[in-house]
Amino acid sequence: MSESKVQILIIEDEAILAMYVSDLLETQGYEVAGVADNGAEALSLYRQNRIDLILCDINLKGGWDGIETIRHILEFKPVPVIYLTSQTDKETIERAKATFPAAYLAKPVRPDNLQISVDLAIHNYVMNRLPSAAGKETKAGTAEKEASSRESILRSGDQVFIKHNYQFVGISLNDILLLEADNTYTTIQTKGHKYTLRLSLSSLLERLDYSSLVRVHRSYAVNVNQLKGFNEREIFIDTMTIPFGQQYKEDFMRHFQAR
Repeated sequence: MSESKVQILIIEDEAILAMYVSDLLETQGYEVAGVADNGAEALSLYRQNRIDLILCDINLKGGWDGIETIRHILEFKPVPVIYLTSQTDKETIERAKATFPAAYLAKPVRPDNLQISVDLAIHNYVMNRLPSAAGKETKAGTAEKEASSRESILRSGDQVFIKHNYQFVGISLNDILLLEADNTYTTIQTKGHKYTLRLSLSSLLERLDYSSLVRVHRSYAVNVNQLKGFNEREIFIDTMTIPFGQQYKEDFMRHFQAR
């Protein structure tokens, strides 16, 4: 599925604890992509699956402990990591810090601490990878920016994570059908799902930064990859008919080549 929950890999050699954490995460709305009890298996799962976050114990079976396992994983591709362990000695913590984990969660695991740690780990990881904003901010844009900062839209490659019902939900940018504005709110619509954010249409387009989303009306932007057709006054996408504002026609037509 392209529209999915946050995918988490659990690396834990205690089977009962791994099952408990897995159940907690799924209850909280996340999806467990795999469970490994040793470093080699964890690396293999990571290479074969889309993983958004890793929960890793430090004591593991096999030749690698958790910290060494994470070093191998990070050499392949960066990912936010939460260490899950009962080891809190200074030497272990210093070794773990060298891999720049998002959090260090001591056992026993508490459901509330787990959810907070996962939520913050994903948020901080994606935000740290975003380029710094350039240019000067006008006074007129201050209120908009403040409202935008309260809306969590995190982008990683061609996927965005939208904060919805107290969790991040992944959406493939190409699965977005359209954006529909209603005063200070804008709704992202995919097939079968809607997500409403307190952002203007212009601000949301800027935050998503996806060239295939094109404004076609003061209240609408559409994904040109999802079009079924259009004429001088209307655009057809999925089962919907969207009004076509003439002032947006020139920019819209730039996305097509005459043959």
